[in-house]
Amino acid sequence: MAALRIAIFASGQGTNFQTIADAVREGKLDVTIELLVCDKPSAPVIERASQAGVDAFVFKPKDYPSREAYESEILEELRARQVDLIVLAGYMRILTPTLVEPFMGRMINIHPSLLPSFPGMNAIGQALEHGVKITGVTVHYVDGGLDSGPILAQTAVAITEEDDEASLTVRIQAAERELYPEAIRLIAQGTVTIEGRRVAVGKR
Repeated sequence: MAALRIAIFASGQGTNFQTIADAVREGKLDVTIELLVCDKPSAPVIERASQAGVDAFVFKPKDYPSREAYESEILEELRARQVDLIVLAGYMRILTPTLVEPFMGRMINIHPSLLPSFPGMNAIGQALEHGVKITGVTVHYVDGGLDSGPILAQTAVAITEEDDEASLTVRIQAAERELYPEAIRLIAQGTVTIEGRRVAVGKR
């Protein structure tokens, strides 16, 4: 079976991009990273992509008349590279059906909470404010809603009495670096099926 062809979307530092790229380089993940998509020309993730030998499609949203306009151009880039899976890794743009619908069931995101708890922005702060004892990380499929798609994988992170947002963020990010490559590996193995809201992982 040919290696899964992925595109990573990111807007910032690119720590999850680096984790995935390292896993590929070390032979731990049987995928090829075909493209980085980035909406911020000054983002450090662009240099990470360059170092990894990954092409980057970098754009400024304000140069386009609408979200649909730049997403149409991104879609052309993805199709030209025969991308199988979109991996959102800190991409801070709202997606429209222009991009979501062609990749329904083939686009995943990572979120710093145990969904469906604390969707949206500042999930770590939300968890602390609510006083929960356990939060975590979720990898889910993108369905066009707010962190509402079928859940592929989760891992729990305990909250201690001493935690503040900074300390909890460190442990959440460490959990992300463990979970995201594993979730991509499951998809690459061809063992994942989506049935409504349920995601099943079986043997190939």
